[in-house]
Amino acid sequence: MKNFTIVYVLMLSLALFSCKEKATSKINTSNLESAKERDAVISLGSAIIDFDQREYDFGEITEGELVEGTFEIINKGKVDLIITNAKATCGCTVPVCSQIPILPNGTYTMTVKYDTKREGPINKSVTIWSNSVNEPVKVLRIKGSVSPETTIMAK
Repeated sequence: MKNFTIVYVLMLSLALFSCKEKATSKINTSNLESAKERDAVISLGSAIIDFDQREYDFGEITEGELVEGTFEIINKGKVDLIITNAKATCGCTVPVCSQIPILPNGTYTMTVKYDTKREGPINKSVTIWSNSVNEPVKVLRIKGSVSPETTIMAK
């Protein structure tokens, strides 16, 4: 019991006298300002992405055509929605998307161009990256069928 009391007194003394500086003197005020700004932005809410459709169907198209489809991007959030990147699965599909912020409750029409160099079914994806909290990465699809020029003419 005597050893326990000695150890207790030593630990208490160490705890009381080891800190010569006050903890508040160690705080960097520039970090506090940055944290306040960050918290103000967070309290506004976030961007929420939505689309008028998740899949665009070109239907039957002729080989050799350059066709375009559109997707309407909708910001249902409370801060600007920023599309940071848009990429397709291959070079025949090209998404045309601006990085201009989409205002809250605003819309933007993204165009997807498809070059019909090859005949057959179309099943491609376009991946969208954004600052949205609900779907920061979203995959949209395009589909259809490319027929040789002579087949379309015969119908």
